[in-house]
Amino acid sequence: MMFFRLMLIAGALCAGPITAARAQSANFPSKPIRILVPFAPGGGADLMARLVTLRMADKLGQPFVVDNRPAASGIVATELAARAAPDGYTMLTVTSNHAGYPHMYKKLPFDITRDFEPVTQATASPLVLVVHPSVPVNTMSEFLAHARANPGKLNYGTSGAGGPPHIAGEMLKSMAKINLTAVTYKGVAPALTAAIGNEVQMTFTNLFSGQPHIKGGRLKVLAVTSARRLQAAPDWPTVAESGVPGYEAGIWFGFMLPGGTGKPIVDLLSREITGILKLPEVSQTFISQGGEVIASSPQDFRKTFLREVERLGRVIREAGIKAE
Repeated sequence: MMFFRLMLIAGALCAGPITAARAQSANFPSKPIRILVPFAPGGGADLMARLVTLRMADKLGQPFVVDNRPAASGIVATELAARAAPDGYTMLTVTSNHAGYPHMYKKLPFDITRDFEPVTQATASPLVLVVHPSVPVNTMSEFLAHARANPGKLNYGTSGAGGPPHIAGEMLKSMAKINLTAVTYKGVAPALTAAIGNEVQMTFTNLFSGQPHIKGGRLKVLAVTSARRLQAAPDWPTVAESGVPGYEAGIWFGFMLPGGTGKPIVDLLSREITGILKLPEVSQTFISQGGEVIASSPQDFRKTFLREVERLGRVIREAGIKAE
């Protein structure tokens, strides 16, 4: 009899944490959820977060509060998320910039590959390679020939050291065997303005920001950096099909939770977010801006993120890119 009592007590002790975790996930969410965005309002990460969370509030019955923390290249917001309780009430909006963190900074207050639970890679957006009208080329092939004939004489604007336009430029230099000079600006808009003013001869920008200037004749589009042509601009060739096979660059957005968040909560949020992303009115919004919906599972996003960490690491090391 004593043996069976001990077994019952041991079983209750073992089941306690599991039962508590199940109860927590069964009642989730029971209060507002905060979405940390490491960048300023109005940018791609912010717009994506707001578009998704507006519908999440309706579906889950709790407010989703977007908290923009645009400081230290996103490190401040990422650290806040890493230190938050792993209960599902703090989420982090992540971008391709996060995959470059381990290679850009010697010391970080978190481990980006271990301190977070991936939820979903939400979307991906290629960049558009544009040049000032004074550059005597009209196609990507002509540009490559012009760059090879004028090594070191072409400058391209970037939105910051190690950012997507910088990575795209360094990849192009390496894969196409051309010599370009990166000029760093504080954001996509200043880099675009510099290209329009011929302060730099070229830049990589997103479709949303660049299209008005392309239509207005202030910039010439040569190619897109995605593996496939854009649905929103099918006449624009890719860099890969224009003389640099295998080339692919761009920016992606996703969501992560603090490490240790229970699988039921991770799966619930992933399921709800990916369901929203696949709604026609939501996916069409991203397509019209040159992007595409990915809506991956937590497991697939983890694999993708680790591959991105490795891929960006090679580019950053080879180019000698350092944080500003």
